[in-house]
Amino acid sequence: QVQLVQSGGGLVQAGDSLRLSCAASGITFSDYAMWWFRQAPGKEREFVATISWNGGRTYYADIVKSRFTVSRDNTKNTVDLQMNSLKSEDTAVYFCAASPDVNSYPPRFSSGYDYWAQGAQVTVSS
Repeated sequence: QVQLVQSGGGLVQAGDSLRLSCAASGITFSDYAMWWFRQAPGKEREFVATISWNGGRTYYADIVKSRFTVSRDNTKNTVDLQMNSLKSEDTAVYFCAASPDVNSYPPRFSSGYDYWAQGAQVTVSS
């Protein structure tokens, strides 16, 4: 059974930091690029960050660049998203996802073989 389980999320104040984690099982973790997306109420899902199969390459949305850091540990089958200097506009449900790494640049999310975690609410107060 393929399973992606998130932890983290919650209510924080603007300027605070928060770390999201995602643990995968049932897949060969190192075959997959790992992705973070978010979706705010009434808005479309948007890309946040991605990391290549071995962590050698990362890619961020401009709106989070320099504040967020994505990392992975292939010995533990986990991917993290460290979020610093949080702003109210970062408020959203954050989703971890896995998709086979096709070694493209810019990175490409490969639908059809993708897996998604349950999501976690991040609320940043004003």
